[in-house]
Order: sequence, then C-alpha cells, then structure tokens
Amino acid sequence: MHGPVAAAWLLVALCTVTGAYCLLRMRSTVGEQRRTAGGEALMGFGMAAMAVPAAVFTPPAWVWSAYAAVFGAAALHALWSARRSPRHLHHVVGASAMVYMSVAMAVSPGSHHMPGGTGTPLVTGALLLYFAGYVLLSGIRLAPAGAAAGSTTGGGTGWGDRPELERACRLSMGMAMVAMLLIM
Repeated sequence: MHGPVAAAWLLVALCTVTGAYCLLRMRSTVGEQRRTAGGEALMGFGMAAMAVPAAVFTPPAWVWSAYAAVFGAAALHALWSARRSPRHLHHVVGASAMVYMSVAMAVSPGSHHMPGGTGTPLVTGALLLYFAGYVLLSGIRLAPAGAAAGSTTGGGTGWGDRPELERACRLSMGMAMVAMLLIM
C-alpha cells in the first residue's frame, strides 16, 4: 500500500504506535483483554510494515504470500475465538482484509489494483464501507457520554486496562485500514 510518501509515513507511525500499545495491553490482568490484544498488535505492526513507502523498501514478491498466510491464520484464530465472543468477528474481517490486500499486492505489486477490472473492485468497496462504518461507530463510542470535563476513568488501573485507550486504539486501526484500502 504505497501512496504519497508523507501519508505513508504517517500511516507507519500510527500503526506502529497502535501495535506497541496493544503489546502493552497484553500485560493486562483482564483475560479477554490479553487475548484480543495480541491479534490487534499483529494487525498494527502488519499494517505498519505494509505501509512503508516503496521508495524506502520494496519487499520481495514472496513477502506478500507470507503476509497472506500469517493473516489467514490470524483470521482463522479470530473465527475460532468468535465462538466465545461475537466481538471477534471484527477481527475476522480485519485479518481477512489484510489477506485481501496481501493477495492484491502479490498479484499486481505495481498498480495496487486487482487485475482484470477498472475502478474499485467490489471487495475493496465492501471493505471500505465496513471500515468507514466501524470508524464512525467507534468514534461515537469514544466520545464521552455525560462525563464531566476533567474527570478520569479507570482510576488506579494500568495503561493496559484503560477502556478509552483501547477504543482509541481500535479507532486508529480502523482509520488506518480505511486509508490503506483507499490507496489500493
């Protein structure tokens, strides 16, 4: 996913910071938080690596197949985890989107469009709609509902257990996914 260089570096920075925070969340005392944080860290770092400008590093062709395999395994793991909690279905969609983008890069690394068509492929459009809706919904959930200005949430909790930071993390990854899909 190589668009304008400045935008690509901003994407790399956003996804790297998000991935690092997700690693921090893996130290949480809340079991469900630890389980989801690992997959989200993988997604953040994978998106950061995919967004590195081509002028800096153009990976060999086999890398895209490796990305597809890693994120395919992550999608299967999230699908298995969705038995316990339907919130993992979003992780299935996210990992599947990474597989889709990896396959697109493997098939047509120069143009970033699936071959054989013009314009935006149907799958790209559907993923864009999903993630745009996810970003809007996440933004609404992040906005404080009736909270007093200056109040803090999560008093005494560690950085890994702050629900507002977890929501901001997911919002930023959703925005990065929209940007990456738009660049395709």
